[in-house]
Formats: sequence, structure tokens, C-alpha cells
Amino acid sequence: MAEPNYAGNIIVILANLPDFLRVPVLKKRMMEFFSMGETEKKEIINNALEAGPTIPFPNFAKLFKTWLEILTTLSEEQRNELFSGYIKEISKSPQKLIIFNLDGILEIFLSLKDEEKQILSQTIRKIISDLEVEEKRKVMLVIPDNAKKYLSI
Repeated sequence: MAEPNYAGNIIVILANLPDFLRVPVLKKRMMEFFSMGETEKKEIINNALEAGPTIPFPNFAKLFKTWLEILTTLSEEQRNELFSGYIKEISKSPQKLIIFNLDGILEIFLSLKDEEKQILSQTIRKIISDLEVEEKRKVMLVIPDNAKKYLSI
């Protein structure tokens, strides 16, 4: 029997919170991530990748935009650690990203302030350039061409 997806349940709850509650709760949860062990981090990331596509897109969009905005306020090291975890899991199982509304995710990214887009793009480019050849190939296959253009990858 599979273990309950507690992280996924938390994600669904966060997606349904009003902005004034979602931002501080999500930031606190994100900061907790950095104090977890590697196994816990991997589990959180995989649970988030499983839960994301199950959330109605308007709610997911609010949550994802909040997540991206908070990421821009973190240190480069923290941003790199968090994005690296997701990108490495996606390189192992590209199908996890394919089931997301990637065009919608790109629109959310494009709705950020220019400085936020630059911060995130720089981090993503660095992580992808540091991947092993095969990991990079798998990730690049699932990233839509229009997203590659905006990220300059």
C-alpha cells in the first residue's frame, strides 16, 4: 500500500488559500525544505510533481506564481538547491513534467516582473548547463521550444 502523499495534500491546501495566507505559509514550508535530509527532500519534490497536475489550473497558477516569487527572494544557493532537485527528478522521469500544462506554466513565468524572470532564468540556465550530458538531453526534450527561447537555453 502506498504511503499517503502528505506533501501533495499540503500543496493542494496551499493552492486554495487566499494570497495573504498562502505567501507566508508557503515561504515557511520552503524554508523548512532546506533543513531536511536528502531523502525527505527527494520525497517532497516527487510528491509535488505528482500533486501539481491534479490541482485545478487557476489554483495551481496562483500557487506556482507565489512559489516563483518567493524563490526570487531566496539566496542563489537556496534557489539552486531547490531548482536542482526538481530538474534532477525530471531528468530521471521526464514524464512527470509532460503532464503539466507547460504553456500555462510559461505564461505564469512571463507574468513575473522582469527582474524576477532574470533571476530565475539565470539559475535555471546554470543548473541545466551543469547537468550530465544524458540528464541535460532528457530535460531539454521536455522543455517546450518557446520556454527555451525565453530562458535562453
